[in-house]
Amino acid sequence: MSDAPRTLRVEALARVEGEGSMTVGIVDGEVTDVELNIFEPPRFFEAFLRGRSHTEPPDITARICGICPVAYQMSSCAAIEDACGVTVDGPLADLRRIMYCGEWIESHVLHIYMLHAPDFLGVPSVIELAAMDRETVEAGLALKKVGNDLIELVGGRAVHPIGVKVGGFHRVPEETAMRAMAERLREVRETALATVEWVSAFDFPDLETEFEFVSLREDGRYPITGGRLVSSGGLDIAAGEFEQHFAEFQVPHSNALHSRMLERGDYLVGPIARYNLNFDRLSSLAREAAVSAGLGPECRNPFKSIIVRAVEVVYACDEAIRLIEGYRRPAVPAVAVEPRAGTGYGWTEAPRGLLWHRYELDGDGTILDADIVPPTSQNQPAIERDLRRFVQANLALPDEELGRRAEQVIRNHDPCISCATHFLTVDIDRINPVP
Repeated sequence: MSDAPRTLRVEALARVEGEGSMTVGIVDGEVTDVELNIFEPPRFFEAFLRGRSHTEPPDITARICGICPVAYQMSSCAAIEDACGVTVDGPLADLRRIMYCGEWIESHVLHIYMLHAPDFLGVPSVIELAAMDRETVEAGLALKKVGNDLIELVGGRAVHPIGVKVGGFHRVPEETAMRAMAERLREVRETALATVEWVSAFDFPDLETEFEFVSLREDGRYPITGGRLVSSGGLDIAAGEFEQHFAEFQVPHSNALHSRMLERGDYLVGPIARYNLNFDRLSSLAREAAVSAGLGPECRNPFKSIIVRAVEVVYACDEAIRLIEGYRRPAVPAVAVEPRAGTGYGWTEAPRGLLWHRYELDGDGTILDADIVPPTSQNQPAIERDLRRFVQANLALPDEELGRRAEQVIRNHDPCISCATHFLTVDIDRINPVP
C-alpha cells in the first residue's frame, strides 16, 4: 500500500440516530486527523427550559429523543425533586425503574437487530438481514415490542410518554395489567437469552479501549435510576459534584459539546462502562449469559458492546419481572413537590450511558437555568480515539473496506446524535453596536 495521502470520508453515517459524518486523514502512513462531524442543528433545549415551571421538564426534555425519552424524564424528575427537597421512594420509585427497564429493552434491541448486527453479517441494513433470517429478526422485533408496551403501560404512551410527572405519575397501572405484562416478559426473556447466544458468535475485530470507565453504581443492584458516580480510576461522587470533575467544551467540527474529565481527560460511559463497573450487580441469569457468551467480569473490546447490550436486555427483563412480582398499586400516583429556591441535580443511566441534569429554581418554581449532559457528547472524544487507533492498525485495507469498518467503530457506541445536539455555545462579539 502506497504512503500517498489518503482521506476516508463518510458523508452521511448510516444506522445511527441523527445526522453526522466521518472524516479520517492519513499522511505518510500515519493517521493525522479524525473527526466525527456532527452537523445536525442544535436545538437549544436548555434555553427552552428557562422561564418554565418546575413541573414541565419531564414533558419538555422527553422530546429530545424518541428512542430514550424515559431517560430524560427520569433524570429531570430526579433533579427537580432534589432542588425541592423531595425523595420519591417505595412503590413509585419501583414503578419508575420498571418503566426504565422497558426503555432499555426497546432501545438495546433496536440497536442490536437493526443498527449493529448488519455490520457483523455483511449486509447493508436490517431489510437484507430479514431476507436472510426472517425468523430471527421477527423474534427481535417481538422482544422490542414488549419493551415499548411496558413503557406504554406505565407511561401512557410508548414514545414521549405522557404519564410521568415530577413526584411520580399522573396515574398508575392496575395490578392485573402488570401481572399480564410480567407473563409477556417471561416469554420474551427466552428471546433475550437467544440474542446473547446469537451475537456472541459474530466475528469481532481486535480493538481494546484505553479509557477510564464511568458509570453509576447503586446499592445491591445494577445501575439504572440512580446511585453514586464511580470510575475505574477511583472516582466516587454525588450528582451535585459532577461539575467539579467534568467539563464540556466546543470543537469546530461538531454541533455537540464534547466532555472531558478534568483530572484525566477522555472517558467512556455506556454499556461497557456499566458492565465493567457493575458485573457483580447483574442478576444471576444475566451473569450466566455473559459467561456463556465468552465475557468475563471485564470487556474492553468496543465491538463486543453488542454482546453487553444483549446481556443488559436479559437483566432488564429479569429486573422488570422481579419488581412486578412485588408490585402493589400505590395509594397515590405521586407525592407533592412544592417549589422552593435552589439548585437540584439528577442522573440516571440511559441505554447509551450517563445522563446528568441540573436545574436552578427561584422561589415559585420558575427555572432560572438548566444544564443537560447526554451520553453521546461525553463519548465523542472516545469514539474519535477509537477511530484513530482502529484505522492506524488497519491501513493495509482498501479505502472502501477501511471506511466501512471505521463506520462500524462509530456504531459500536450507538451514538444518539440528536441527543448530543441539544445545545451549542454561541459567543457574540458585537463591534460598534447600534445604540
